Amino acid sequence: MAGHGPATDWGEDKASDYKERLGIYLFIVYCVVYAAFVALNTFTPKLMGMIVFSGLNLAVVYGMGLIILAIIMGIIYNNMCTKAEDQMNK
Repeated sequence: MAGHGPATDWGEDKASDYKERLGIYLFIVYCVVYAAFVALNTFTPKLMGMIVFSGLNLAVVYGMGLIILAIIMGIIYNNMCTKAEDQMNK
């Protein structure tokens, strides 16, 4: 059984350094926001039970905010990387 090579030639990605740095920065931002969530839950658990929005407590609102933040950061990462690839890989 003979194998075959890649279906496409991807070549060099000149934007890879930019994409790596951007990914690391966004990861650090998310880690800081998540660490604050964990710290609040650890050191002031009663605060997380406080009703803040439409009958929902802070824990639920913050947790959903983390999920939404991850989605938004993913969209930002994709858009910025696409622009960088278009500019640098011409």
